[in-house]
Amino acid sequence: MKQSLNLKLSQKLSSQQILVMRLLQLPTQGFEQRLLEEMNENPALEGSLDESEIYEKDEFDNNDDNYDDYDDTDNIDTDDINIDEYLSDDEIPDYKTQTNNYSEDDEERESPLASYISFHQDLINQLNTFVLSDFDRQIAEFLVGSIDDAGYLRRSLTDIVDDLAFTQAIYTDEKTIERILHIIHQLDPIGVGAANLQECLLLQLKHKTPTEIVELSIHILENQFDAFTKKHYEKLVKELEISQETLKNVYHEIEKLNPKPGSAYTVSGKITEHIVPDFIIRIVDNELELTLNSRNAPPLYVSKDYQEMLRTYRSSNDKSRAQKDAVQFIKQKLDSAKWFIEAIKQRQETLLFTMSAIMEFQKEYFFDGDDSKLKPMILKDIADIVGLDLSTISRVANSKYVDTPYGTKLLKEFFSEAMKNNDGEDVTTFEIKRLIQEIIDEEDKRKPVSDEQIMVILKEKGFQMARRTIAKYRETMDIPVARLRKEM
Repeated sequence: MKQSLNLKLSQKLSSQQILVMRLLQLPTQGFEQRLLEEMNENPALEGSLDESEIYEKDEFDNNDDNYDDYDDTDNIDTDDINIDEYLSDDEIPDYKTQTNNYSEDDEERESPLASYISFHQDLINQLNTFVLSDFDRQIAEFLVGSIDDAGYLRRSLTDIVDDLAFTQAIYTDEKTIERILHIIHQLDPIGVGAANLQECLLLQLKHKTPTEIVELSIHILENQFDAFTKKHYEKLVKELEISQETLKNVYHEIEKLNPKPGSAYTVSGKITEHIVPDFIIRIVDNELELTLNSRNAPPLYVSKDYQEMLRTYRSSNDKSRAQKDAVQFIKQKLDSAKWFIEAIKQRQETLLFTMSAIMEFQKEYFFDGDDSKLKPMILKDIADIVGLDLSTISRVANSKYVDTPYGTKLLKEFFSEAMKNNDGEDVTTFEIKRLIQEIIDEEDKRKPVSDEQIMVILKEKGFQMARRTIAKYRETMDIPVARLRKEM
């Protein structure tokens, strides 16, 4: 073992740089929440003062002789800064959880809150309408807890029996599980607790009023499920000795069923999320005009009261230790407020600078809204134009929306890879997807075109693409394979 002296040069982010990064990636609503948190935590930061009351840096310069006894808070040693902790929003000041900041005369008002019963809790509530023994109820509640959000119980009876024994110390058999499952199958929505799609559809059909079509639908699902899902119409017509019109009625009857009985409940329980655009683009006098949402540019100032405290301390002849500690606290809050205001300004400038480059790059699209006018554009293209790092451009594009004359668009939608056609022109993936959609919309639904046929049609239009690439695009567009698009 020996001691040695090494010289190392490394780059570390300052606390202000970290703050700018954190603010940059926030959308408008998230930024407003972060702003409120900062104003609650830092009493030196205010948002309703006049411009004449803005904090003057020179007036409270840290080099003033009266403050020589204190450390310079502008220069922070970042060696001790934990970036993950700095970016975390988990720390909540104690005063935020207290409710004693009201006078005795204030009326106690309660804000109405939206309350939702979960899907599984609703099933438990329905179980309470059945007369069950304590033993059966424990098993029933365990089964309900094992149902996924789509409404399926995708576990074998053997696994359930084992889990009950190991995790709940409940010893039973498969026959008991089947008996209790029969009770769960009676709960709303009908079809919940099914092991697979076939059982789910059958449960719903058996709860319908028996008719000739319903009975035939049950027979087909029980005995010809594979042929039914693969839409082998000719095989079904021949083996069942029915007409195509009858088979069409069967398909219409089954199409009215819900393949995911749990999803309808969970979707209705979600709170609607409102989109707030971060940028606004308008066409004024045949020119594009870009503005930043005013909610991203709040009027923030440093507290005049805190500045007055510093002036009072400066003019005081008798400076006690308590006063020195107080002024040190005040200076830290003032500097923190100043940093936050500067970080917001940098955020605004970066957002506008980057969005201006995107708007100029996609100028043709923003003038008429035609998706075919979108140019291939990747993060590196914008990074090269504005001279910023790729990570910065990624933060700007993340979760940001722009309000255009053609609707509110997600900023990421304007970024796409490029491919060349036979003429050597760059074409976006949006254009390829549009062509695929047009081909599928114009196909004969009795004989849908396969991915290989789409590949041939695109080749005739001047696009050389592999079949697997077309399949990938089709899947991202949520378009099923040709066999499942077949109609009678």
